[in-house]
Amino acid sequence: MPIPMELQHASDDFERFLADARDGSGLATRNQTYTMVEGVLRTFRRRLAVQQALNFADALPPILRAIFVSRWDISEPVLPFADRATLTREVQGLRQHHNFAPDNCLVEVARALRRHVDAGAFDRVLATLPDGAADYWRA
Repeated sequence: MPIPMELQHASDDFERFLADARDGSGLATRNQTYTMVEGVLRTFRRRLAVQQALNFADALPPILRAIFVSRWDISEPVLPFADRATLTREVQGLRQHHNFAPDNCLVEVARALRRHVDAGAFDRVLATLPDGAADYWRA
């Protein structure tokens, strides 16, 4: 079996995603954008049970999938979804001295992500997740 196309082009696809997220958020560098994206993914992951998170990860492109599950302590309690301001502050708290995520980081990462996923598969998995999940990714 040949290597799946999504894996063959994973790095190029990830660079395009980062550029979209960077441009939308007004950040200056890939590193700043990476921290913002990682914060958005981790903040979302904290609100899902393990199986829910794995189902969601399957809807992500390969490198974003890896970031989503990286350094995950599955023994942490699942948190409830909160208002956008609270979620945004949580994103901004990741490596806070090196985090330049703007106040619209959730919207901008959602916009970029939606340009790089299969929209139908993404929306189908969101529909299976707890209340607040679909709103989190509303652009």
